[in-house]
Amino acid sequence: MAQQQSSSRLILVVTIVVAIVLIVVIWPLSLIGKGQVMPRSADDPDARIQPVAKVELAKAAAKSDGKPRDGATVYQSVCMACHASGAAGAPKAGDKAAWAPRIATGTAAMITSVTNGKGAMPPKGGGADLTEGEIKAAVEHLVGLAK
Repeated sequence: MAQQQSSSRLILVVTIVVAIVLIVVIWPLSLIGKGQVMPRSADDPDARIQPVAKVELAKAAAKSDGKPRDGATVYQSVCMACHASGAAGAPKAGDKAAWAPRIATGTAAMITSVTNGKGAMPPKGGGADLTEGEIKAAVEHLVGLAK
């Protein structure tokens, strides 16, 4: 009889331990379907493979004192990238032969070409922050170099 009581106690203890383990394991899993998220452990593979940093590209804002830039400044900061070397078919600054047909169309036509873009040149020559006055000053500067 003592042996039967000992077996009964052992079965009772094992049943209680199994019940506790099942509650500990199953109860958190039942919360996932209800919109609750289980906290991640430090050993979670998803947490370990997350990127360390993100790279975001943004155009740097030009430092401005609020005054419009003159033609030479606009040329040096925006236009010179292509017009100094003749990149992508851009007429080189100071090349009278290349600029003559453009100058013949008039300043207004050249300003329109710069504003809207032409050929490989993007609108506003790539300087999205340029004002109409700054574009006009840059065109006049380039025309002046070619005369």
